[in-house]
Amino acid sequence: MKLFKMTKRFQKDEDGAVTVDWVVLTAAIVGLGLAVMSTVRGGANGLASKISTGLGSISVSTN
Repeated sequence: MKLFKMTKRFQKDEDGAVTVDWVVLTAAIVGLGLAVMSTVRGGANGLASKISTGLGSISVSTN
């Protein structure tokens, strides 16, 4: 009898399902962040190079 009660209680328990939902949601957010980083990386490196070249060509007067 006790085994049947434990089985019914286990079937009604949804705590594990909520945990799985949060893990899947977190993994999706991390994956999206990585995809955005890989997409933006090339443009950011190019822009940083242009800024570095522009700043390197400026001369400062010490008068």
